[in-house]
Amino acid sequence: MSRLSVTIVAWNEEERLRACLESVAWADEIVVVDAESGDKTVQIAHEFTDKVSVRPWPGFAAQKNFAIDQATGDWILSLDADERATPELRERIRGILKEDGPADGYSIPRRNIFWGAWVRRGGLYPDYQLRLFRRSAGRFVENAVHESVTVSGRVEALTEPLLHHSYRDLEDFVRRSNRYSTLSAQDWIRRGRRAGLLGLVTRPLGRFFSMYIVHRGFLDGWRGFVLAVLYAEYVFLRMAKVWETRRRRKPGEGD
Repeated sequence: MSRLSVTIVAWNEEERLRACLESVAWADEIVVVDAESGDKTVQIAHEFTDKVSVRPWPGFAAQKNFAIDQATGDWILSLDADERATPELRERIRGILKEDGPADGYSIPRRNIFWGAWVRRGGLYPDYQLRLFRRSAGRFVENAVHESVTVSGRVEALTEPLLHHSYRDLEDFVRRSNRYSTLSAQDWIRRGRRAGLLGLVTRPLGRFFSMYIVHRGFLDGWRGFVLAVLYAEYVFLRMAKVWETRRRRKPGEGD
């Protein structure tokens, strides 16, 4: 039977890490990479595994690839500290390990939990994430944010979900949205993409319309409305930061 290594990156996650680790305590190996937390994250990690590393934060993909490099299992299940494997997913993975495949990577549907409830619509489910893969076949793409795994070989989709307890509250969403929009704007600029006045208006409105109307976020009640507004704000921040950066580089010139 193939061996599974669960890799987890964390920073100041003492509130959520334990639940994540408990959900994968059945794995052959757990690897935790901490980004110099100031709370009890490392202490909690040591309760579940001896394979705990502490290092400065180099970026999402780089940190996750470092965690993969510390693992010894045949297969990798890569998680964030705010994610949890369900019992159904555990049993499905055990079957994959027993047969050693047949695919080389598996995309897992993710149930996003906001303010205590699973948000089923708004384009937030199934939210497939490629997280289970052969260690020899998968690596994270080096983007500043929204990192993803590339797998050499065949990829299949599972039906058994991960749970994603993403944002603690509105303040957490706004704080992280500010951070992620900056990283995303940097990616846009590196790729030569622009942001003019039209994009500042239409792209946020498009995100709201897509989430709330096209993907029926209105059926999720107040959560659906609030999330559509917040994600639209994130898109606006990204576009505005791209616009601002380009104007600083070329004073007096518009995009």
